[in-house]
Amino acid sequence: MNHSEAGEKRMLDLHELEELRLDAYENALIYKERTKKWHDRRIIRREFNEGEVVLLFNSRLRLFPGKLRSRWSGPFEVTKVNQSGAIEVWSESTGKFLVNGQRLKHYHPAAKVGHVATLVMCPP
Repeated sequence: MNHSEAGEKRMLDLHELEELRLDAYENALIYKERTKKWHDRRIIRREFNEGEVVLLFNSRLRLFPGKLRSRWSGPFEVTKVNQSGAIEVWSESTGKFLVNGQRLKHYHPAAKVGHVATLVMCPP
């Protein structure tokens, strides 16, 4: 091999590596777009209005772990909804405070049961 052929081969190898790098970059962009689309489809959009009753997610429960302890505290009443997604909630025990809307969910109180039935097992 002479120097000109070796230089040409070297340039072709560099161009081939550049093409592989660009293909990998393009595939990463496609993957990110698909993942974002998949994620956005599964997000539950929640809209809160003033006067609604909500529950607040307690993310600091790890300090006092409990197998059966609920991670939701409340109920709280929505007093103000901001455009940024921050929501002002109120309860008698805590007063008013601002919360990120992603930490809230609607509260649907259970229907009151007037009569409780008991099941008695008869021996066979």
